[in-house]
Amino acid sequence: MDKAVPRTRIRPFLTLFVLLLLALVVYQTATISRSRAMADLLDSSSADLNRYALSLQQELDRYKDLPKLLSSHSELINLLLLPGSESVYRANLYLEKVNNTIGASDTYLMDIEGNTLAASNWSQERTFVGRNFSFRPYFRDALAGEAGRYFALGSTSKKRGYFFSYPVEYRDRLLGVIVVKIDLNDIETDWSDPMTDILVTDEDGVIFISTRGDWKFRTLEPLPQDDLQRIMSSLRYGDHELKSLPVVERKPFEMSQIITLVEGQRIDNVALDGIDPQRYLQQVAQVPDAGFNVSILASLKPVERRVLTSVMLAVFIYGALVFLLLFLLARRRIVQERSRFKQQQTLALERNEARVRAIIDNTHAGLITLDAHGVIESLNPTAEKLFCYGSGLLTGEYFSKLLAQEDRAVCWQHITGEASGPDELMIEACGIRMDGSRFPVELIIGRMSETDAGRFLITIHDLTERKEYEVELKQARDQLEYRVAERTQDLTRANARLLHEVEEHKQTQNELIQTAKLAVIGQMSAGINHELNQPLTAIRSYADNASSFLKLGKLEPVSGNLEEIAGLTERMAKIISPLKEFSRKTSGQTVPVSLKAVRDGAMSIMYGRLDKAKARIEWPDRLEKVFVLGDMLRLEQVVVNLISNALQAMEGRNEKWIEIELERQADRLCIAFRDHGPGIPEQELGKVFEPFYTTKQAGQGLGLGLSISHRIVESMDGHLKVANHPYGGAVFTIDLPAVDAPDDKIGVQ
Repeated sequence: MDKAVPRTRIRPFLTLFVLLLLALVVYQTATISRSRAMADLLDSSSADLNRYALSLQQELDRYKDLPKLLSSHSELINLLLLPGSESVYRANLYLEKVNNTIGASDTYLMDIEGNTLAASNWSQERTFVGRNFSFRPYFRDALAGEAGRYFALGSTSKKRGYFFSYPVEYRDRLLGVIVVKIDLNDIETDWSDPMTDILVTDEDGVIFISTRGDWKFRTLEPLPQDDLQRIMSSLRYGDHELKSLPVVERKPFEMSQIITLVEGQRIDNVALDGIDPQRYLQQVAQVPDAGFNVSILASLKPVERRVLTSVMLAVFIYGALVFLLLFLLARRRIVQERSRFKQQQTLALERNEARVRAIIDNTHAGLITLDAHGVIESLNPTAEKLFCYGSGLLTGEYFSKLLAQEDRAVCWQHITGEASGPDELMIEACGIRMDGSRFPVELIIGRMSETDAGRFLITIHDLTERKEYEVELKQARDQLEYRVAERTQDLTRANARLLHEVEEHKQTQNELIQTAKLAVIGQMSAGINHELNQPLTAIRSYADNASSFLKLGKLEPVSGNLEEIAGLTERMAKIISPLKEFSRKTSGQTVPVSLKAVRDGAMSIMYGRLDKAKARIEWPDRLEKVFVLGDMLRLEQVVVNLISNALQAMEGRNEKWIEIELERQADRLCIAFRDHGPGIPEQELGKVFEPFYTTKQAGQGLGLGLSISHRIVESMDGHLKVANHPYGGAVFTIDLPAVDAPDDKIGVQ
């Protein structure tokens, strides 16, 4: 443990040292490989540049003396001295033959005014004959008596060409200018290195030959406006804009420079975000007497790849060496750890053995080991205490000595293997102490490990206390069973009394419901008496009239009076019929109930009170198609009670108005009764359905109507709820199971 602490402390420093050394190796490798790669690239690109410049020089040297040679030919001099159709024709044929022979692009003859008199392309559609090229610098050079060289874009052919010009003289007299134009496209096709780009620029830095098509007619650097105007006025490059290449950085490097450009982007010497700039090694060589420079741009990607390869190789070698060193150190540490582990294991085994011995000696169970013949080999102190033998007195004795006679056979059969069964035997037996006294024990006889298959380990537990507990437990169980039987009898008698009270409660509830119905009938009696008095008075009047007409012998008026009497009696029957239906007891069965029937029954009972109170009630339309599951009479009683409460809540108000609304929710139907009274205090909302709770004046009710209505709705698997409307008044809502309208009306109330 003392050695591990320094190693743990020094490990971060070793890791940091290894990483720093790796960074140094990577840096040195990258520096050296980059230097060597750049030197190789510089040498190779310099050799390529010289080769390309030499090939271009050789190509131009093939044609540079041709204009001088042609200037002395008689056909051309005759045309300049004696212009005519015949001489023009012969000069054209001659120039055409010469042009085909030397492989030039075009050859043509101009007078001192710059007008083309003859040309090799005289028979082509875009012939030079008749055109004036006096604006070209090569023409002006020839007029000055010098050989002219010039690169330009053809004003007629729109093709790039290099022009050689020479003055045509006769007897020291300047007659005209002969010009040979060559095409340099073949030179571009010969330059085909994918990692190297070749540029040929004129004295202004305009690229007119390039292995990159998008670089043609661009400039290496932005040109001043005066130079641009001069080049554009000379029509040297036609209508091309002569934009500069997008070079964002230039760094000198050993007589050359490294440039960075963003291809295809318009920038002002600023790198754009998200653009990958390309880096090139640029070298420039001049072509003697040609008036232009040859530049080679070698991509630095091979250099970067070479550096990356070298760095990766160095990292690999460094990593291999580090891993090898770590492997050797780990192997050495493993050898040390194995040696230390063996020492620790030996010490642990000794400690475990001592701990096991301590456990065996201090366990509460007796442990005895036997040989294959049932002879005691060893026993722990607990076993000696159980059987009251001193130390060493039982060693070498048969184990059967410690058991009662009746238990020895079972144990002996298991030890000798005569009885088929499991390898472990657990039995309850009777132990014999040294003094001959007996006590109950639990024996577990099991074989030891497979290497000691012939030996046995016996575990012994003293059952004296457990047996005493069993006796006490049996006595407690018997006493508990006796008490349970007594308590069961008491509960049976209490249950019978409770059932009797429930039946009495149901009977009382039904009587309360009937009483509430009779109370409503009593409240309606005044209105019904008023309704019945009018028909009775009319019947009496019609009966007297009929008697008078009968005495006079006028039978026709008698018949009319009797019909009126019959109609009045039918009207009285209709007034009394709902009252009789409302007063009778319900059957208690739930069936589909039409809300139209409920409305008609309730209105027939309440129309008198509504008319007397001058109250208006609004029912929803099409109630004949709305059905709920319930009891007709009990639901009608609830509706009558809610309407009555609404009328009492609106007493003293000028406008009495009751709104009834329906809302279907899945398989439930909600019927809301809203009055326009003062509402119910918020703190009293939870007490509305309690028995004997009322806000009415004395003598107007006992406060059982809403409690009974609440129970009636619950008995029909529904809910009765109350709330205050946001715009005033109380809202009582009946929630009942909804059913579809039955096809037939059998059983529908």
